[in-house]
Amino acid sequence: MANRSFSLIPAFSHHPLSDRLSQIDNLFSRLTGEKPLADSPAYNLLQKDKAHYELTVSVPGYVRDELDISVLNNQLTITGKPHVEKTDSVEEKDGMKWVHQGMTRSEFSLSFSLEHRINIQKAYLDKGLLTLEFTYDIPEQEKPQKISIGVNNQSGQVL
Repeated sequence: MANRSFSLIPAFSHHPLSDRLSQIDNLFSRLTGEKPLADSPAYNLLQKDKAHYELTVSVPGYVRDELDISVLNNQLTITGKPHVEKTDSVEEKDGMKWVHQGMTRSEFSLSFSLEHRINIQKAYLDKGLLTLEFTYDIPEQEKPQKISIGVNNQSGQVL
């Protein structure tokens, strides 16, 4: 399971070290037997304005019933579990059979630790892209406050 901190600060994706980090991730994955983080679905995060965002996750071949989106305790989780049809023979429907099937879908779970509460407005799946439109709500006590400065002398002049 890939667990990422959901931050508004850009990631390492275009940094010179990103390729080296991917290589290290693949090496540790081979040693531990775990799936590399790089094998998790690719995603984009778009800030539309101060409070509105759009998260797009690449999930080619998945249908709506195979995807699950949940938010619990400031943790956004997107899970994909493909339905696997078991067939005993190589023959498929209408006499067709698979010669090679290299585009397989595997189970995945993509998690983001959220700093603040989000409200998902809409989620939709179109042409292999799962898009979540949401607002990023910062509590009032955590927003910057503007403090006005008054003048404490009779004339109103700044000394």
